[in-house]
This record gives sequence, structure tokens and C-alpha cells, in this order.
Amino acid sequence: MCYIYGKKGIIVSNNGKGGFDMTIENNLGYTFLDKSLLNRALTRKAYALEQRQRNQACEDQEIFRTLGDAVLKAVLTDLLIKANCETRDEITRKREDLENEAALAKISRGLEIGDYIMLGAGEKKRRAHEVQSVLAETLEAVIGAIYLDGGYDTAKKIIAQLFKLQTSG
Repeated sequence: MCYIYGKKGIIVSNNGKGGFDMTIENNLGYTFLDKSLLNRALTRKAYALEQRQRNQACEDQEIFRTLGDAVLKAVLTDLLIKANCETRDEITRKREDLENEAALAKISRGLEIGDYIMLGAGEKKRRAHEVQSVLAETLEAVIGAIYLDGGYDTAKKIIAQLFKLQTSG
């Protein structure tokens, strides 16, 4: 049995019929082949450290955030070129507008990602699941996890949907 827990309870669970009930995956429009990637993307460093102090193996989202940021930049650049942005400055300006912290946090809120983030005790007290930077970082981590699980084309499709950009061209 596989259980991943968040504020709203079980994120992914074995439904006893050989399949999974996937709440956050439904919100994303993507089903992970490797559920551990999603789990890690939703795990903050403070939570992982607390688990390790209890001798529980737990990896955090930090490297997934770095990967997700890079994938996001590449995909948005790709999509903007295909949308006929003609200069480096135009692409950079539009990409920065799309990927700024406030924009990423807004998308994250729409997906209800904050309800699934695994936070450390101190983060829970300060309601970090509502903090713009935490939401933006976690979305980047989830994008990194999608890339690792499904590859570039899958990540591009999901990013285009999240940002409502055309993928044709």
C-alpha cells in the first residue's frame, strides 16, 4: 500500500482494487508513474529533517525545485518562440512575467497545491502552505517531478495547460 499524506489527508492511496485514487494528480491533469516523485516534490526540507530525526528516510523537494525552474524556463522559452516572439528581450520579458513568484503562486493556489505540501512543525504554525514563495517553490518542484516522470514533452504539455499557452507550431 502506498499512502502520501497532506493537509487534506491522503493524496495518493491504493484503492484496494489495484489502482490509485489521485486527488492532486486530478488537479494537475497528470498521473505519475512513480508516485515517490510527487511525494518528494511536495516535501519541504523542514518536514524531511523532522522525519530523519525520527530515523525515517525522507527526501525533500530542493533539487526538484532547481530542476523544475530550469524546465519551466526552457519550456516557456520554447512556447514563446513558437508564439512568434521575435527578440531575446521580448522572450525574456514575457517569460519573466509568466514565471515570477506571484504568477507561480497563483497557479499553485488554483491547483490547491498548498493543501498537499508536507511542512515542518514550525512551517505549519506559520501557515507556510499559504505563503507565496512556498507555493511558487513547490510548483517548481512538481514541474521537476513531472519532467523526471514523463519527460520533456509531457512537462511541456502540462506547463502549456497551466499557463494557458499554445503548444502548436
